[in-house]
Amino acid sequence: MRVNGIPYRSIWLDDDCWSVNIIDQTFLPHEFVIRSLKSMQEVAEAISTMRVRGAPLIGATAAYGVALAMRESADTGSLAAACAQLLETRPTAVNLRWALDRLKAALEPLPPEERCSVAYLMARDICDEDVDINNRIGEFGLRLIRGLWEQRRYDADVLHILTHCNAGWIATVDWGTALAPIYKAHDTGIPVHVWVDETRPRNQGAALTAWELQAHGVPHDVIVDNAGGHLMQHGLVDLCLTGTDRTARNGDVCNKIGTYLKALAAHDNDLPFYVCLPSPTIDWAMADGVAGIPIEERDAAEVTRVRGKTAGGEMATVQITPDGVRARNFAFDVTPARLLTGLITERGICPASEAGLESLFPEHGAGAT
Repeated sequence: MRVNGIPYRSIWLDDDCWSVNIIDQTFLPHEFVIRSLKSMQEVAEAISTMRVRGAPLIGATAAYGVALAMRESADTGSLAAACAQLLETRPTAVNLRWALDRLKAALEPLPPEERCSVAYLMARDICDEDVDINNRIGEFGLRLIRGLWEQRRYDADVLHILTHCNAGWIATVDWGTALAPIYKAHDTGIPVHVWVDETRPRNQGAALTAWELQAHGVPHDVIVDNAGGHLMQHGLVDLCLTGTDRTARNGDVCNKIGTYLKALAAHDNDLPFYVCLPSPTIDWAMADGVAGIPIEERDAAEVTRVRGKTAGGEMATVQITPDGVRARNFAFDVTPARLLTGLITERGICPASEAGLESLFPEHGAGAT
């Protein structure tokens, strides 16, 4: 995608062909900062502090972290230690484990002198695959949006889409998951408007989704997290689209905290609720998402403090709760499959169920060998 007219991916190799550049998302939307990562430890810090975030981008960044680790020391102990340390950075997004397992399985049989170059090639391939996956999710989602637009009320002049958190290109390597269909619809002339949940406590919607949509010229409004149900009741939402950080094989979807409440409201108002799902985000070993997916709990300071730009243009962090108040910061929740209309994957759209997923990914089904 483009920032100030310049095309960017969210992660790329520097001109030195070994260090890894990222867009530091902790500075957005007020500052566009490119950070160079030169060690596995710097990659781990970038993931844990959410300089990079979004399940697909976390996986791609971790892959480059392994490559940087192999550049320093390619023995088997270093490979195991690097994968273990990177795995601990974020517990919920399954893409992290998927990428690390993929590299570890490929690198372990190789002689140490070959591991570094192969790791870099694999990290590059993971990035390219992610772009292709998201582009195809966008195409299938575009078909859905076009169908809804063609079936619209006779007096409707715009299609209203509600999204939660940020599932755009900044959360992936490019295109995004839930925002990819919106970009494609906008680009083909379908008049879409996006309701952007602020997504407390880190405000990924207000800060990142709004920043992306503004840059692409997509009409949108930022709303408080609890406004979605009201908009649905009054006919101001036509479709809900979100991403996912991990999806169990039964179709339960784990996404940013608050997604479950949006799905409940959509279900109560008979509105379509689709989740844009890249296949590396499916946890085929997880039978029940509500019972099994680990929910990350982050620093309470994210709840009790807020960072923003003052009227004078300075960045500042302020406390918004009384002194001494405790806070809990659950980063994700799980939406049961029964509340979802369907899953939009790179292979098509399917019901949110084990049978639905296996219909598109038979290599992972019960009869797969």
